Amino acid sequence: MSDDEGSVDGVTTIAGIAQLSPQQAFEALSDGDAALVDVRTRAEWAFVGLPDLSPVGAQPVLVEWRRYPDMSPNSDFAAQLMDAFGDTLPGKLLFLCRSGGRSQEAALAVSRALAERGAQSACCNVAEGFEGDLDPSGQRGSINGWKVRGLPWRQS
Repeated sequence: MSDDEGSVDGVTTIAGIAQLSPQQAFEALSDGDAALVDVRTRAEWAFVGLPDLSPVGAQPVLVEWRRYPDMSPNSDFAAQLMDAFGDTLPGKLLFLCRSGGRSQEAALAVSRALAERGAQSACCNVAEGFEGDLDPSGQRGSINGWKVRGLPWRQS
């Protein structure tokens, strides 16, 4: 483990952010006091698909961490996320992107922003993301990730 990695209650953490598998994230959503924040781009939502949270009576919160096509940072991310929840944050915010990188960045930024405001919500990263890691052929969608784990999703 690197200096910024650790473990809390058997869950790996990176820079203080819990790293959840897609299954663990879906189970947390089933408990009712969690929300899935999909930080991918509008293009990814439209062309790759979205988690289908209807089995747990929820919908993903869609806020781009980086804007397509230039992947510039979304300077309004925290404000847009807070607007989505109004005055009531869930106990857990579960951040999801393609493969876990952008969602880790977003989870860390929101965790810091919440701490500065004196607000509390556990920020977690869905480490495998929606599509997962690259396979030896350089393609996603065959090793791990939300879709490969057989969790519900839909495509437009």
